[in-house]
Amino acid sequence: MSHHSLQAIAPPLPVGTTTAMKRKRHFTPARIGVYAFLFSAALFFLLPLYVMIITSFKPMLEIRSGNVFALPAMATLDPWRQAWGAVSQGFWNSVAIAVPSTVIPILLGAINGYALSFWRPRGANLLFGVLLAGAFIPVQVMIYPLVWMMARAGVFGSLPAIVLVHVVFGMPLMTLLFRNYYASVPHELFQAARIDGGGFWRIFLQVMLPMSLPIVVVAAIMQVTGVWNDYILGLVFAGRENLPMTVQLNNVINTTTGTRLYNVNMAATILTAAVPLAIYFISGRWFVRGIAAGAVKG
Repeated sequence: MSHHSLQAIAPPLPVGTTTAMKRKRHFTPARIGVYAFLFSAALFFLLPLYVMIITSFKPMLEIRSGNVFALPAMATLDPWRQAWGAVSQGFWNSVAIAVPSTVIPILLGAINGYALSFWRPRGANLLFGVLLAGAFIPVQVMIYPLVWMMARAGVFGSLPAIVLVHVVFGMPLMTLLFRNYYASVPHELFQAARIDGGGFWRIFLQVMLPMSLPIVVVAAIMQVTGVWNDYILGLVFAGRENLPMTVQLNNVINTTTGTRLYNVNMAATILTAAVPLAIYFISGRWFVRGIAAGAVKG
């Protein structure tokens, strides 16, 4: 029987059967073990969040019963109202701090990375090394000198003071991110823009910046997360009128008067963490793209 006769007798495989067979072969014991480990790790990290959420909806009488993992039998929103009343001023203070403390370092880091990648001024490598060294200096080491300088300048304990501190500490990392990202851009693109008569600012604004959205999202997520979650710098430099949300959260949780309201504490903690989590989940796709693009060259 010829090969063509066998093809005529045997019915064709359904569409997608080959792909399904290949997929089944991929479920090896090693892969199953990896999935089991990842699933267990996800449960381990999500369990505290689950406890926080359900506790924030329970009345204190139900919390004192001791069943931590049980769903609320009588859910209430009162803890959330109390929590928002306790940290609402800190929320707006954190917004006022985070917006300029994110926009300014990203803009400066983009300009620095662009200049160090394409224009390469004299001493560019030395300047980049100094900026990079600044990223590894512990914040605690610089607190006292910064307090002394800002007190002498008359800006200590103000909104410009805390914004300036975040700009100074954020600029080295932002410069590193943008320099690595622009190093992956073909140099011929920059040369073509130069031939067309583009100068420093025109090439940056019309060519480089529009193609920098992935790394801008990465930088924004990292800077917003760092600024929003900061405690020590806000406590030292912001002053009483501009205390960020983390400082007010600490004051709510560590109160020494009255009974500890665990449901209010959990709700206030979730409110404090909501902004960076929302930003990450909304722009997570761009975050992965930007990290991958910025890691091509260093």
